[in-house]
Amino acid sequence: MTAPTSQATSPMARAVGVTVLLTGLGSLLGFVRDLLLGRFFGADAGTDAFLVAWTIPETAAPLLIEGAMAFVLVPLFSRAMEEGADLRGLVSSTLPYLCLGLLALTALTVAGAPLLVGVLAPGIRRADLAVDCMRMASVTILTFGLAGYLSAALRAHHAFAPPAAIYVAYNLGIVTCVWALRDQGAYAAAIGVAAGGAGMVLAQVPAFVRRFGAPLRPARGVALPMLAFLPVALFTLARQSQVFVERFVGSKLAEGSISHLNYAQKIAQVPMVLSLIVATVSFPQLARALAAGETARARRRLADDLLSAAAIVLPATAALLVCAPDVVALLLQYGAFTEADTAATARIMRVYTLGLLGQAVVGVACRVYFCGARASWYPALTMGAGLAATVALARPQWGVTGIAAANAAGITLTAALLLAGLRRQALDLPFHAALGPLGGLLPAAAAATGAGWGARALLAGLPPPIALASTGAAIAVTFYAVAALSGATATLTDTTKITHLIRMRGRS
Repeated sequence: MTAPTSQATSPMARAVGVTVLLTGLGSLLGFVRDLLLGRFFGADAGTDAFLVAWTIPETAAPLLIEGAMAFVLVPLFSRAMEEGADLRGLVSSTLPYLCLGLLALTALTVAGAPLLVGVLAPGIRRADLAVDCMRMASVTILTFGLAGYLSAALRAHHAFAPPAAIYVAYNLGIVTCVWALRDQGAYAAAIGVAAGGAGMVLAQVPAFVRRFGAPLRPARGVALPMLAFLPVALFTLARQSQVFVERFVGSKLAEGSISHLNYAQKIAQVPMVLSLIVATVSFPQLARALAAGETARARRRLADDLLSAAAIVLPATAALLVCAPDVVALLLQYGAFTEADTAATARIMRVYTLGLLGQAVVGVACRVYFCGARASWYPALTMGAGLAATVALARPQWGVTGIAAANAAGITLTAALLLAGLRRQALDLPFHAALGPLGGLLPAAAAATGAGWGARALLAGLPPPIALASTGAAIAVTFYAVAALSGATATLTDTTKITHLIRMRGRS
């Protein structure tokens, strides 16, 4: 019994390792990108204008890469592989028509850029620059859509390295353009976004051609499941609309507010992205298990993914709560990014991190709803409820920290509703059973936060990098020690116990 499990998990372990390595490199280049943006351009009306334009790729990425495209196409390709269908024919009957739709949407966005800027940020100081940047960034609708299609097809084919490398290519394009064209101001970053999007596609084309062959002529066959895509797209857009709310309200605050929100969000989201790596790699397995009606295997997969995500995001939350000013100063406080910018960004980040567990849970749990032949509307409704909470709480008079708190509250509400809804899915999983595997890690996170505050006070006289590293080590050791004492780490590594826990609680 042990040997088959080991053989089965070994390819996944390798896939996770490669994905972690490339995602980490992409995140590192993302830090370099943000460092250069802060150093060369600081946080002013110019960066605010670029960040309003960056809303386009920030919306296209979750919709066309990580979110809707993957949630629809990975199950589609997985079912086709399970049935032994002709994958090359599937590509020829879907990809050309997708390209036409993406081209049309790109052209509409370019033409409507002035209107979009006025809607997204009515109080923006440099509306002209925002329009120019948005028109340049609009090309990512096409390139991100192609990159998302290639990623979904390759992941369903159990090829994970090229899809994991896309953010390396993306951030490398931005870093190169910002460095080489910095005399053009924030517009250089918009050029970099366009170049990086093209790099995402080029990074995957060779692997795609090797596995699926050269593209055939457009053919009729399996059409893109637009009815399945619609609820997934609405869920993804509602989730991304939290950023729209931030930019809209932030445009009415002091100059640089949008930039501070962006820097805080980009740093805080790194652990959330890393926490979803296992779920990303295991998504084809989840889709196949549900397609085959293997409920026990799907439950085990979901529980394992939730635990893995929480084990990464919770200690990172503790670290960011304690060390936010040190992290921001170390990463960004150079050149035009001042000490005041660091303080403002750190305040926002501490509040924003309170929603990281909710972000991770939403990223894992929503996948269950999108694995069937018909995607469920329930995630879109729950995200609508979370967005409504964000809109209600994000008020200009409460400043940028109020915006961050509204974001955290909205995504946490969505996470709770998604877990509660699992009982009505094929998993038939009650809320307390879905939440149960996470319970042992929450006290560990609280203890780690307390230990971090104590360590930071004791180490205040040391050089900042040493104090930061030592405080982070104290947080990690405390978290995993308390988790081990509570038995949570044993559950993390024992899928049999996870399944037993879910069964027992599911019967209660």
